[in-house]
Formats: sequence, structure tokens, C-alpha cells
Amino acid sequence: MTERPDTRVHGGERELIDLFLDYQRATVVLKAEGLSDAEGARRLLPSATTVTGMLRHLADVERSWVLEMFAGLPYDRRYGSDEDPDGEWRVSTSDSLAEAIEDYRAACAESRRTLAGRELTETCVAGPPAQLRWVLLHLIEETARHAGQLDVIREQLDGVTGE
Repeated sequence: MTERPDTRVHGGERELIDLFLDYQRATVVLKAEGLSDAEGARRLLPSATTVTGMLRHLADVERSWVLEMFAGLPYDRRYGSDEDPDGEWRVSTSDSLAEAIEDYRAACAESRRTLAGRELTETCVAGPPAQLRWVLLHLIEETARHAGQLDVIREQLDGVTGE
């Protein structure tokens, strides 16, 4: 089972931002762990939202904001493309939830490596002229929003609730 970092009260700005982002990242994984591939692909909403699709989407969000926009590096859109921007949401029961979890963990690790030692005031190389501070806060917002959605979906799938 995934352990979430302790979100202590004191620390420097960058340390606390990174800590809260890692807490939300771990929450997303925690909400997905223990589900079958079929449960990960099950649609409970009118939209294409699924647990597996959500993890794929969040991996793409990490890579898009950190690798592409902040660092100006190419990244592999594993499940979508410019022609199919919603490809990560197209999930079937044959798609592996465990692979989606590992890919999300890999995307988060790529982000950590790419941003190590970077200053919060540095700006994106491509995309909007946003500071790293903004990018990290946006990732917290995006990840936390989807973690809340996953919390509800998980409860609907198997009744599991909690933090």
C-alpha cells in the first residue's frame, strides 16, 4: 500500500509545495490500488471518466506541464495525440490499471528529476510565461481535484472510503 508523506506544518516554501504535491500524488495512487482492471475501466459517470483513465490523464498532465512547457523537452503522449487529445480516457477492461499506476509514478519521478534544483521564480520555456511556483501550484490543484473524483468513484466501485 502506498504511504503518503507527512504534511508537516513548518518548512520552506519549495519544500512545502513539493510535499503537498507528493501527498496528492500518493493519494491518487492510494485510491486506485487494489482495484481490478475491470474496476479501473468501469464507467460510473456519463463521461468517459474511469480510474485508469484518470491515472493516464494525470501522467500526461505531469509530462505536459513539467517536461514540455516548463523544461521545453519532448514527451511521449502514450495514450493520446494532437489528433486524439482525449485518448487517455479511452479505456477497456483489457487495459492494465497496474501499468497506469506505474506509468503515473514514472511521470511523477520524471517531474521530480526535471525540477530538482530549479528555482520557483524560473519561467516556462514553452507555453505560458508561468513561473515554476505557478506550475507546481497548478499541479497540486489538478491532482487534488482528480483525487477527490477518485475518492467518489472508489466508494461507488467497492465502498472503500477514507483519506
